Amino acid sequence: MKYEIPKLPFNFDVETKAVLKQTIEANRRLAELKGVVKSMPNASILINTLALQEAKDSSAIESIITTHDELYKAELFVQHITSPAVKEVQTYADALKKGFDMVKSNNLLTNNTIIEI
Repeated sequence: MKYEIPKLPFNFDVETKAVLKQTIEANRRLAELKGVVKSMPNASILINTLALQEAKDSSAIESIITTHDELYKAELFVQHITSPAVKEVQTYADALKKGFDMVKSNNLLTNNTIIEI
C-alpha cells in the first residue's frame, strides 16, 4: 500500500493543546542543548554527528542503506570509500554542513542559499 501525502492546508486544527505543550517542552530542551553546546570545546563534532545521522536516515527513505560504522570510518578516512551508499550519504551530510555554516554566518536562510546548497 502506497502512502499518500495529505493535501495542504489540513482540514483540521493541528495546534492542539497536546501539540502546544510539546512545543514548549521542545523549546526548553533546545535551550538546554544550546547551553551544553556552548560549553563544548568543539561543537562541530556534534553538528557533524547529527548531519551524518540525518543524512543516513533520509537516504534510507530512498533505499540508500549504509551503517553508522561505515560512515564514521569514511568520515575519519580510516577506510577508502567504495560503497556508493556511503558516498551518497556523505554528499548529503556535506550539503547539510555547508547549509548550516552558511546560515550561521549570515543569520539568514535565503532562496539563494538553498539553491547553492
